[in-house]
Amino acid sequence: MAKRQHRRAGAALVTAVLAAGACATGCSGGGATLDGPPAADPVGTLRRAADTLVDAGTSKARTSMEMATGGTRVTIRGEGVYDYRGRLGRLRVMLPLDPAGASEHRPITELLAPGALFMKNRGAGVPADKWVRVDTATLSDGNLVTGGATDPLAAADVLRGTRTATYVGATELAGTEVRHYRGTADLAAAARGASGANRGVLAAAAKGFATSAVPFDVYLDDQGRIRKIRHRFSFLTGQHRGTVAVASTTLLYDFGITADVRLPAGRDIYDGEIAEG
Repeated sequence: MAKRQHRRAGAALVTAVLAAGACATGCSGGGATLDGPPAADPVGTLRRAADTLVDAGTSKARTSMEMATGGTRVTIRGEGVYDYRGRLGRLRVMLPLDPAGASEHRPITELLAPGALFMKNRGAGVPADKWVRVDTATLSDGNLVTGGATDPLAAADVLRGTRTATYVGATELAGTEVRHYRGTADLAAAARGASGANRGVLAAAAKGFATSAVPFDVYLDDQGRIRKIRHRFSFLTGQHRGTVAVASTTLLYDFGITADVRLPAGRDIYDGEIAEG
Protein backbone atom coordinates (compact mmCIF):
# COMPACT_ATOMS: atom_id res chain seq x y z
CA MET A 1 0.00 0.00 0.00
CA ALA A 2 2.77 2.43 0.96
CA LYS A 3 4.66 1.75 -2.28
CA ARG A 4 1.56 2.58 -4.35
CA GLN A 5 1.06 5.75 -2.36
CA HIS A 6 4.66 6.81 -2.92
CA ARG A 7 4.46 6.14 -6.66
CA ARG A 8 1.35 8.32 -6.75
CA ALA A 9 3.22 10.98 -4.77
CA GLY A 10 5.69 11.34 -7.62
CA ALA A 11 3.05 11.38 -10.34
CA ALA A 12 0.95 13.84 -8.35
CA LEU A 13 3.82 16.34 -8.37
CA VAL A 14 3.64 16.63 -12.15
CA THR A 15 -0.18 16.71 -12.08
CA ALA A 16 -0.18 19.55 -9.56
CA VAL A 17 2.37 21.52 -11.55
CA LEU A 18 0.42 21.18 -14.79
CA ALA A 19 -2.62 22.61 -13.01
CA ALA A 20 -0.72 25.60 -11.60
CA GLY A 21 0.20 27.48 -14.81
CA ALA A 22 3.31 29.60 -15.39
CA CYS A 23 5.57 31.04 -18.09
CA ALA A 24 8.30 29.11 -19.96
CA THR A 25 12.05 29.63 -19.70
CA GLY A 26 15.24 28.77 -21.59
CA CYS A 27 18.97 29.35 -21.76
CA SER A 28 21.20 30.46 -24.61
CA GLY A 29 24.72 31.58 -25.27
CA GLY A 30 26.49 33.90 -27.68
CA GLY A 31 29.05 33.08 -30.34
CA ALA A 32 32.62 31.92 -29.61
CA THR A 33 35.49 30.02 -31.19
CA LEU A 34 37.22 26.95 -29.74
CA ASP A 35 40.76 26.04 -30.63
CA GLY A 36 41.08 22.78 -32.56
CA PRO A 37 38.60 20.91 -34.76
CA PRO A 38 35.34 19.40 -33.49
CA ALA A 39 35.21 15.69 -32.73
CA ALA A 40 35.40 13.58 -35.88
CA ASP A 41 32.95 11.11 -34.33
CA PRO A 42 30.09 13.07 -32.71
CA VAL A 43 28.08 9.94 -31.88
CA GLY A 44 31.01 8.28 -30.11
CA THR A 45 31.90 11.50 -28.29
CA LEU A 46 28.39 11.91 -26.91
CA ARG A 47 28.09 8.27 -25.90
CA ARG A 48 31.17 8.79 -23.71
CA ALA A 49 29.94 12.03 -22.12
CA ALA A 50 28.51 10.33 -19.01
CA ASP A 51 31.87 8.67 -18.30
CA THR A 52 33.56 12.07 -18.62
CA LEU A 53 31.23 13.46 -15.95
CA VAL A 54 32.10 10.58 -13.62
CA ASP A 55 35.78 11.39 -14.14
CA ALA A 56 35.03 15.03 -13.29
CA GLY A 57 33.70 13.94 -9.88
CA THR A 58 31.25 16.66 -8.86
CA SER A 59 29.58 19.88 -9.99
CA LYS A 60 26.84 22.34 -9.27
CA ALA A 61 23.67 22.01 -11.32
CA ARG A 62 20.73 24.13 -12.40
CA THR A 63 17.64 22.53 -13.90
CA SER A 64 14.64 23.82 -15.80
CA MET A 65 11.69 21.71 -16.87
CA GLU A 66 9.08 23.14 -19.21
CA MET A 67 5.79 21.34 -19.79
CA ALA A 68 3.01 22.11 -22.22
CA THR A 69 -0.43 20.51 -22.29
CA GLY A 70 -3.85 21.74 -23.33
CA GLY A 71 -2.57 25.23 -24.09
CA THR A 72 -0.95 25.58 -20.64
CA ARG A 73 2.80 25.94 -20.23
CA VAL A 74 4.55 25.68 -16.88
CA THR A 75 8.16 25.75 -15.70
CA ILE A 76 9.82 24.06 -12.72
CA ARG A 77 13.32 25.18 -11.69
CA GLY A 78 15.92 23.52 -9.52
CA GLU A 79 19.41 24.18 -8.21
CA GLY A 80 21.91 22.10 -6.27
CA VAL A 81 24.97 19.83 -6.39
CA TYR A 82 25.79 16.39 -7.78
CA ASP A 83 28.38 13.72 -6.97
CA TYR A 84 28.84 11.69 -10.17
CA ARG A 85 31.04 9.03 -8.61
CA GLY A 86 28.72 8.50 -5.67
CA ARG A 87 25.67 8.93 -7.95
CA LEU A 88 24.09 11.25 -5.39
CA GLY A 89 22.55 14.68 -5.83
CA ARG A 90 20.64 17.33 -3.94
CA LEU A 91 18.31 19.84 -5.60
CA ARG A 92 16.06 22.60 -4.28
CA VAL A 93 13.10 22.53 -6.66
CA MET A 94 10.86 25.55 -7.08
CA LEU A 95 7.32 24.94 -8.35
CA PRO A 96 5.59 27.54 -10.55
CA LEU A 97 3.73 30.58 -9.32
CA ASP A 98 -0.06 30.56 -9.42
CA PRO A 99 -1.89 32.66 -12.05
CA ALA A 100 -1.91 35.63 -9.65
CA GLY A 101 1.89 35.52 -9.36
CA ALA A 102 2.02 34.11 -5.82
CA SER A 103 3.82 30.98 -4.69
CA GLU A 104 1.39 28.20 -3.79
CA HIS A 105 4.04 25.71 -2.74
CA ARG A 106 7.13 25.65 -0.58
CA PRO A 107 10.35 24.64 -2.32
CA ILE A 108 10.80 20.86 -2.44
CA THR A 109 14.18 19.44 -1.44
CA GLU A 110 15.02 16.41 -3.58
CA LEU A 111 17.77 13.88 -2.96
CA LEU A 112 18.74 11.85 -6.01
CA ALA A 113 20.19 8.39 -5.39
CA PRO A 114 20.62 5.17 -7.38
CA GLY A 115 17.11 3.87 -7.95
CA ALA A 116 15.46 6.31 -5.54
CA LEU A 117 14.11 9.83 -5.21
CA PHE A 118 13.67 11.38 -1.75
CA MET A 119 11.42 14.45 -1.43
CA LYS A 120 10.97 16.78 1.54
CA ASN A 121 8.16 19.34 1.76
CA ARG A 122 6.27 17.01 -0.53
CA GLY A 123 2.94 18.49 0.54
CA ALA A 124 -0.37 17.58 2.14
CA GLY A 125 -0.36 14.69 4.59
CA VAL A 126 3.41 14.51 5.05
CA PRO A 127 4.95 15.86 8.30
CA ALA A 128 7.37 18.75 7.72
CA ASP A 129 10.33 16.79 9.13
CA LYS A 130 9.74 13.65 7.05
CA TRP A 131 10.92 12.51 3.61
CA VAL A 132 8.93 10.67 0.94
CA ARG A 133 10.88 7.93 -0.86
CA VAL A 134 9.98 6.91 -4.43
CA ASP A 135 11.45 3.88 -6.21
CA THR A 136 12.33 5.47 -9.56
CA ALA A 137 12.30 2.18 -11.49
CA THR A 138 8.55 1.91 -10.71
CA LEU A 139 7.79 5.26 -12.36
CA SER A 140 6.60 5.14 -15.96
CA ASP A 141 9.19 7.79 -16.91
CA GLY A 142 12.01 6.51 -14.67
CA ASN A 143 11.96 9.93 -12.94
CA LEU A 144 13.28 11.74 -15.98
CA VAL A 145 10.18 13.94 -15.61
CA THR A 146 8.19 13.05 -12.48
CA GLY A 147 10.35 14.86 -9.91
CA GLY A 148 10.30 18.10 -11.88
CA ALA A 149 14.05 17.81 -12.59
CA THR A 150 16.08 15.28 -14.53
CA ASP A 151 18.84 13.58 -12.56
CA PRO A 152 22.05 15.07 -14.11
CA LEU A 153 23.78 11.69 -14.45
CA ALA A 154 20.64 10.10 -15.91
CA ALA A 155 20.48 13.01 -18.36
CA ALA A 156 24.03 12.20 -19.43
CA ASP A 157 23.28 8.47 -19.58
CA VAL A 158 20.54 9.18 -22.13
CA LEU A 159 23.37 10.12 -24.50
CA ARG A 160 24.68 6.53 -24.33
CA GLY A 161 21.81 5.78 -26.67
CA THR A 162 22.79 8.44 -29.23
CA ARG A 163 21.73 7.27 -32.69
CA THR A 164 22.44 10.38 -34.75
CA ALA A 165 24.41 13.52 -33.95
CA THR A 166 25.84 16.49 -35.81
CA TYR A 167 28.24 19.24 -34.79
CA VAL A 168 26.40 22.58 -34.89
CA GLY A 169 29.28 24.89 -34.05
CA ALA A 170 31.23 26.67 -31.32
CA THR A 171 29.54 29.10 -28.93
CA GLU A 172 29.91 30.51 -25.44
CA LEU A 173 27.92 29.50 -22.39
CA ALA A 174 28.25 31.49 -19.12
CA GLY A 175 31.75 32.59 -20.12
CA THR A 176 32.91 29.10 -21.14
CA GLU A 177 33.64 28.19 -24.74
CA VAL A 178 31.70 25.09 -25.73
CA ARG A 179 30.90 22.91 -28.72
CA HIS A 180 27.24 22.48 -29.60
CA TYR A 181 25.94 19.10 -30.82
CA ARG A 182 22.41 18.17 -31.83
CA GLY A 183 20.99 14.70 -32.24
CA THR A 184 18.57 11.99 -31.23
CA ALA A 185 19.00 9.28 -28.61
CA ASP A 186 17.08 6.05 -28.14
CA LEU A 187 16.09 5.31 -24.52
CA ALA A 188 16.10 1.55 -24.97
CA ALA A 189 19.65 1.66 -26.34
CA ALA A 190 20.65 4.06 -23.56
CA ALA A 191 19.32 1.59 -20.97
CA ARG A 192 21.46 -1.19 -22.42
CA GLY A 193 24.54 1.02 -22.24
CA ALA A 194 23.90 2.47 -18.78
CA SER A 195 25.37 1.04 -15.60
CA GLY A 196 23.82 0.38 -12.20
CA ALA A 197 20.39 1.72 -11.28
CA ASN A 198 20.13 3.98 -14.33
CA ARG A 199 19.70 0.90 -16.49
CA GLY A 200 16.30 0.24 -14.90
CA VAL A 201 15.43 3.93 -14.87
CA LEU A 202 15.99 4.35 -18.60
CA ALA A 203 14.32 1.03 -19.41
CA ALA A 204 11.21 2.23 -17.58
CA ALA A 205 11.30 5.52 -19.48
CA ALA A 206 11.67 3.69 -22.81
CA LYS A 207 8.39 1.91 -22.10
CA GLY A 208 6.54 4.77 -20.43
CA PHE A 209 7.17 7.68 -22.79
CA ALA A 210 5.11 8.22 -25.91
CA THR A 211 8.24 7.45 -27.95
CA SER A 212 11.66 6.02 -27.13
CA ALA A 213 13.35 8.61 -29.37
CA VAL A 214 14.64 11.68 -27.52
CA PRO A 215 15.86 14.73 -29.49
CA PHE A 216 18.57 16.67 -27.67
CA ASP A 217 20.99 19.58 -27.81
CA VAL A 218 24.20 19.29 -25.77
CA TYR A 219 27.14 21.60 -25.18
CA LEU A 220 30.56 20.17 -24.25
CA ASP A 221 33.57 22.11 -22.97
CA ASP A 222 37.14 21.50 -24.16
CA GLN A 223 37.46 18.61 -21.68
CA GLY A 224 34.38 16.87 -23.04
CA ARG A 225 32.27 17.67 -19.97
CA ILE A 226 28.59 18.46 -20.42
CA ARG A 227 27.92 22.12 -19.65
CA LYS A 228 24.34 22.17 -20.89
CA ILE A 229 21.98 19.49 -22.12
CA ARG A 230 18.39 19.88 -23.27
CA HIS A 231 16.13 16.90 -23.89
CA ARG A 232 12.68 16.96 -25.45
CA PHE A 233 10.47 14.20 -24.07
CA SER A 234 6.95 13.18 -25.03
CA PHE A 235 5.33 12.05 -21.79
CA LEU A 236 2.03 10.22 -21.31
CA THR A 237 0.04 11.44 -18.30
CA GLY A 238 -1.32 8.74 -16.04
CA GLN A 239 -4.92 9.88 -15.64
CA HIS A 240 -6.10 10.51 -19.19
CA ARG A 241 -3.16 9.12 -21.17
CA GLY A 242 -2.79 12.50 -22.82
CA THR A 243 0.55 13.57 -24.27
CA VAL A 244 2.60 16.24 -22.54
CA ALA A 245 5.51 17.91 -24.32
CA VAL A 246 8.41 18.24 -21.88
CA ALA A 247 11.70 20.09 -22.39
CA SER A 248 14.26 19.38 -19.67
CA THR A 249 17.38 21.56 -19.48
CA THR A 250 20.35 20.88 -17.17
CA LEU A 251 23.27 23.29 -16.70
CA LEU A 252 26.47 21.98 -15.06
CA TYR A 253 29.24 24.21 -13.69
CA ASP A 254 31.83 24.58 -10.89
CA PHE A 255 33.25 21.11 -11.40
CA GLY A 256 35.23 19.64 -8.50
CA ILE A 257 33.31 21.44 -5.74
CA THR A 258 32.45 19.71 -2.46
CA ALA A 259 29.14 17.86 -2.83
CA ASP A 260 28.28 16.26 0.49
CA VAL A 261 24.92 14.56 -0.06
CA ARG A 262 23.54 12.47 2.79
CA LEU A 263 20.46 10.31 2.47
CA PRO A 264 17.84 10.34 5.23
CA ALA A 265 17.80 7.65 7.90
CA GLY A 266 15.00 5.11 7.80
CA ARG A 267 13.26 6.72 10.79
CA ASP A 268 12.99 9.98 8.84
CA ILE A 269 11.12 8.46 5.88
CA TYR A 270 7.34 8.84 5.90
CA ASP A 271 5.38 5.65 5.33
CA GLY A 272 1.82 6.87 5.79
CA GLU A 273 -1.01 8.12 3.62
CA ILE A 274 -0.09 10.76 1.02
CA ALA A 275 -2.65 13.16 -0.41
CA GLU A 276 -3.14 13.03 -4.19
CA GLY A 277 -3.28 16.79 -4.80
